[in-house]
Amino acid sequence: MPNYKTRISLATPTLHGDEQKFVQEAFDRNWVSAMGFNCEGIEAEMKAFLASGKYDSEPGNEGKEINVLSLSSGTAAIHMAVKLAGIKRGDLVFCSDMTFAATVNPISYEGGIQVFIDSESDTWNMDPKALEKAFKKYPKAKCVMLAHLYGTPSKLDEIRTLCEYYGAVLIEDAAESLSATYKGKQTGTFGNLSAISFNGNKIITASCGGMLISKDANQREKALNLATQAREKAPWYQHKEYGYNYRMSNVCAGIVRGQLRHLEQHRQKKEKIYRTYEEGLKGLPVKMNPYEKCSEPNFWLSCLTIDKELVYSKGGAGKEWIYSNIANGRSVKDISHEEARGIGPIELAAFLDAANIETRPIWKPMHLQPIFADCDYVTAGDNTDEDIFARGLCLPSDVKMTDEEQTFVIEQIRKYFDMCR
Repeated sequence: MPNYKTRISLATPTLHGDEQKFVQEAFDRNWVSAMGFNCEGIEAEMKAFLASGKYDSEPGNEGKEINVLSLSSGTAAIHMAVKLAGIKRGDLVFCSDMTFAATVNPISYEGGIQVFIDSESDTWNMDPKALEKAFKKYPKAKCVMLAHLYGTPSKLDEIRTLCEYYGAVLIEDAAESLSATYKGKQTGTFGNLSAISFNGNKIITASCGGMLISKDANQREKALNLATQAREKAPWYQHKEYGYNYRMSNVCAGIVRGQLRHLEQHRQKKEKIYRTYEEGLKGLPVKMNPYEKCSEPNFWLSCLTIDKELVYSKGGAGKEWIYSNIANGRSVKDISHEEARGIGPIELAAFLDAANIETRPIWKPMHLQPIFADCDYVTAGDNTDEDIFARGLCLPSDVKMTDEEQTFVIEQIRKYFDMCR
């Protein structure tokens, strides 16, 4: 099998040089610790980017300003959102089931209990029908933790309506969806609280870092205090509650400021990658990750699913094989194509890995994770998350990927299906 000359990556940082200007200023002014002028700068710039500093005209929020706080990670931002939502020990939180663990772990930090909500097939995000079923089962649930999977906006109107009806706080995990829009408005501006991530594989990055978004200036100030070890305003160090070391450094903030200037450029490149896969894989028994026409994803990761009849009926590994191998600690690198004969995402991943192409399984649903085995899981009846996990694969979506590299990936995917006929 031919190997590509260099590893074709899933998603890596793409720097442009503007970042260095802001970082150099931090060095020149000897301000490399937490907080500082770059933190203030990126907060102001992000506030301007997110809908001109205003929320939409939903009842009770007309004209309210966006309040942003730079933090050390997206996880820190989610944790602050969970605390500001008032989650205490024993409180139920409805969570996206198909997501990364960082979306839901902070609920456990505060003693809350996750109830996982199945996805729908239109966007791969939280199913409003399953959410309504969960509210009827647990009408006193205090919060909904909603992730926009792979940069695709969720069905926000339906989900927000349910939250308002049941009096639940809506938290958007927009870690993967910065610059994605729903009906023309930026994700991260629909929830009562939201989180953004600048992790190394995100659409813009500082290698780490994140942001909290709030509709309440007092909440932002509360989060700032908690993120700065909850130090009280006194001439000495005084504390009334537990705090955290969650502030973003002035250096990282400088990197994000440089990256933000290229956000639209990155989004356009990500969309071009998606469209190229969409066109190049036509005629194969696969489908790209879907989205609604009323939304514009940021196309953070391009993904595919293999048609059901092949995975489940034509000798492919299917769910049981995936669960017994990947779920129990084996990596794609441990599994040869000869061993994993059949048609399925893990077999395809092993085939592509041998050609020096990096892929990644779709997020394993949280209700299947051993650590959350005791948590409830609510589906409208389709178990969509399990099906997507069993048939899906994330494809190389690196901003720096060349046309030649993507053509090679497409050729290898086609070769795989030719071999499986």
